[in-house]
Amino acid sequence: MRSALCSVGGFMGRTVLPFSRVLEQEAQEWRKFRRGLRKEDQEFLDRLFEEARLHVQAGVYASRPWPFETILISILLEHEKALVELRSKLKVLEGQSGKPSLISPPLVGGDEGGGE
Repeated sequence: MRSALCSVGGFMGRTVLPFSRVLEQEAQEWRKFRRGLRKEDQEFLDRLFEEARLHVQAGVYASRPWPFETILISILLEHEKALVELRSKLKVLEGQSGKPSLISPPLVGGDEGGGE
């Protein structure tokens, strides 16, 4: 993994690569790992990098010294959004069936946790 946002030419003080290019380089560095995966898992890995691409602008703004951190946070953000949506849908379905909730409430936001 590279130590900085891959300055052009490898020298500090030069122009920093666009984060979209850094993201693409990171995906390329994982290509051997990808080749070792089963076909279906290769598709999941590709989707993870696609999720990271949804947050390129935030990656530019963050300008972290280790770009992979930003990539992982972007992926986690998309997963968290999907979990919240699934929890919400499950809650609706459980409400329709009258069964008690089997999911734990989200850790953020308002009084959803049941509180004291």
